[in-house]
Amino acid sequence: MKKSSYEGLQKTVRSLKTPAIEMWKNQYPERDYEVRIDIPEFTCICPKTGLPDFAAIVIRYIPDLSCIELKSLKYYTIYYRDIGIFNEHVINKMLDDLVRCCKPRWMELVGEFNARGGIKTTVRAEYQGQGLRGQGPGKCAR
Repeated sequence: MKKSSYEGLQKTVRSLKTPAIEMWKNQYPERDYEVRIDIPEFTCICPKTGLPDFAAIVIRYIPDLSCIELKSLKYYTIYYRDIGIFNEHVINKMLDDLVRCCKPRWMELVGEFNARGGIKTTVRAEYQGQGLRGQGPGKCAR
């Protein structure tokens, strides 16, 4: 089998230059409440075959000082359409980026990737806050 041109990206997945994710100021930082964001049409590229992978991703988090701005999140997720990346890496990279930007009290990402060849993959990653305070509204530089 011919090696995919995407395979080498797996070694540098943590340093991918993704679009900035914007934040806005949480007006209720004294209260724990959960935000759920559903991304039902996520796509990326399988690094082994070069074929598209499709997934439904759910982001759940308890905000601290800032919340995720959805338009910038949309552009952030669209970035992955042309990236060859393993399912496990997608979810962990997204979690790292989102936590770095909004510093939530708690966050969970679940990706349910469509079956391919009779195998369906679900990846779940979680962040437990360390009492860090978010940077407040603005953009998270990549």
